[in-house]
Amino acid sequence: MTAAFTPPADEPLTSKEGWSRWVQHDPRPPELLGWPHLSPVEQAAYDDARLDYHSDLIVVNTPTIQEVVKTVRRLLILNRRQISARRGLIITGGAGTGKTTAITQLGRAHELAVALRNPVTGPRIPVVYVTVPPAATPRMLAVEFARFLGLPLASRSNITDVTNAVCAVLCDVGCDLVLVDEIHNLNLATRAGAEASDQLKYFSERIPATFVYSGINVERANLFTGTRGEQIASRFATIATRPFAYGTNSQKENWRALVATLEQALRLHRHKAGTLARHGEYLYQRSRGMIGSLSHLIRGAAIDAILDGTEKITKAHLDAIRLDHAAETATPAPSPARPRRQRPGAA
Repeated sequence: MTAAFTPPADEPLTSKEGWSRWVQHDPRPPELLGWPHLSPVEQAAYDDARLDYHSDLIVVNTPTIQEVVKTVRRLLILNRRQISARRGLIITGGAGTGKTTAITQLGRAHELAVALRNPVTGPRIPVVYVTVPPAATPRMLAVEFARFLGLPLASRSNITDVTNAVCAVLCDVGCDLVLVDEIHNLNLATRAGAEASDQLKYFSERIPATFVYSGINVERANLFTGTRGEQIASRFATIATRPFAYGTNSQKENWRALVATLEQALRLHRHKAGTLARHGEYLYQRSRGMIGSLSHLIRGAAIDAILDGTEKITKAHLDAIRLDHAAETATPAPSPARPRRQRPGAA
């Protein structure tokens, strides 16, 4: 069971190599083996494979992801014959509500579908994924596109050279979906933000693709203010990501179904199905309904259960996991025990 060490790839998603590697990655769960009978070397390799798996747990196909994929599929068809003024989508919501997960899963699903429908040879880049850098200028934004494509950039290259090169390559490789993350870094109330927004619009006019933006509460970033904002608002639909709710019976059932889906993906030898579902309210309080925090909590507990040999997630495992600051500070403290009332005259 020994295998050669493979160093982790250093290409980020914002490069075509990193994106392609991630799209083709198949997080297939490892098979549960007769682990008490393994040799120490085999046991170490087996545990390491399970630890690696739990570090990259499955993505749950939430209603938000389903809506995003369905909406963009429709937009891709509607935009096929549009010469300009193509329609787009903006995914907005609070931090940790699954925006980046939704946008990357959308791109992955689209690229795999394109490969399935058109198994052609030759260069093909159907999806581009970039992030907006802080205080972005038009040139910085153009460079992000060029960096994804791996285009050589000379120090003397001006923004026109970079833009023309990016547009020419993306038209040649059949790009039809452009994903722009961290769009909240564009503030149209500033000159740099307004000019960077114009750069994105120019890309959308020259590249025959559907553009999808994602950012934290984009309304507060002045993305829809002024003349430029009005133009964006008239071309882009919005989908808001929110934490899971836990008020009605239906909402509680949806939450339990989410917990059960994550629990079914675990690869632990002594964990009993339904254990985490019984702690549904506790998991909701710890994670504040944020799917990212919930996933981190369950995966972290599973990793501890492998490392300490218990092979099952207990309440103690869950209590030991430290979540992000927002989740920890928002978690309600347990109610103090009420003092027992004494009978009159009791000592």
